[in-house]
Amino acid sequence: MKIILDNGHGNDTEGKRSPLWSSGTPQIFEWSYNRRITAAIHKALPDNTIILVPEDNDIPLKERVERANAISKQYSNNVLLLSIHLNAHTTATPKGWEIHTVKGATPSDKFADIFYKSAQNILLTEGITMRSKFKSDFYILKYSICPAVLTENLFMTNEMDCIYLNSQKGFNNIVKLHIDAINQILKY
Repeated sequence: MKIILDNGHGNDTEGKRSPLWSSGTPQIFEWSYNRRITAAIHKALPDNTIILVPEDNDIPLKERVERANAISKQYSNNVLLLSIHLNAHTTATPKGWEIHTVKGATPSDKFADIFYKSAQNILLTEGITMRSKFKSDFYILKYSICPAVLTENLFMTNEMDCIYLNSQKGFNNIVKLHIDAINQILKY
């Protein structure tokens, strides 16, 4: 089985960054952070993962789905698409980790359960809020021909989440929860 790593968004995507915090907490740019997560996962599991978007610029969703579908066909649909993101909101209140799959009951659901449990095992001990497993119509989930999940790895717009993401321990734990889940999936 191959895991397609989609590092969501590019350096030219509008917005997609944390606020400039008055406390001095460093600003996070989602495109860069997602690529760091993806690179770390790929480095740990180079034989089992494929980076969908090696470019720094934003690749349109339609093209990302076309790439993922071509890879899926190449590997006889024995793949999982993992789209990696940071969350944001118009207010600073929402916080925590969440995962999304397409609406309806699909094979993606069992993979989402594995990621959610991995995130719980790592993040709850850190005091990080676990939000939920959501059913969404995100384009990347809806139009990929293979099972697909999308992780939202804390809120850039919540300063406490942002502080955690900026810490080495926070980054390592976000990477670890993905690697642990992928390793469990690869055992199937």
